[in-house]
Amino acid sequence: MPSRIHIAGAAGAVFLVASLLFAISHSSVQNPHANITSSITVDSAPPVRLSIPAIHVDAAIEPIGLTPEGAMDTPKGPEGVAWYKLGPRPGEIGSAVIAGHVGWKDKTQAVFDTLPSLRPGDKLSIENDTGTIITFVVRELRMYDQNQDASDVFNSFDEKAHLNLIGCEGVWDAVAKKYSKRLVVFTDRE
Repeated sequence: MPSRIHIAGAAGAVFLVASLLFAISHSSVQNPHANITSSITVDSAPPVRLSIPAIHVDAAIEPIGLTPEGAMDTPKGPEGVAWYKLGPRPGEIGSAVIAGHVGWKDKTQAVFDTLPSLRPGDKLSIENDTGTIITFVVRELRMYDQNQDASDVFNSFDEKAHLNLIGCEGVWDAVAKKYSKRLVVFTDRE
């Protein structure tokens, strides 16, 4: 496993770049999970579905890792989301991370198009592969510039379970094929 996580936009992937990945190319954070082992319990089995009733999201979850360039990978299409499998599973202690697309090509609706509509107190849930439902509550929404330090998205030191959702925001750069900002929704396990 790489000792550093490089978070990058989807530069080079035509029209996909609304890919929601975090503090792009020049930013990196230490992998907080490199030396952590955790026991898997029923409520921290691999996630399979994300539900956010407040914004009408009901999406399949695919596990992702890193690209060959060391960036967090992206969901394969506009309708699903991607869980960063090198970090905690939703429900485990720490910060699990899920990304979803915004602004898909040809104006096709993408899963996180309405992510900015979430408000503190809104609830979302994860269903894992055992059928267990784990509920999270939105704590805050925070905007990051491309090169801003985003270590707090992947790190948590309070011994609680968190789920952080990443989506793109800002201005689309057609040359670089990425958005100028990232929106992160920080949630806490209920």
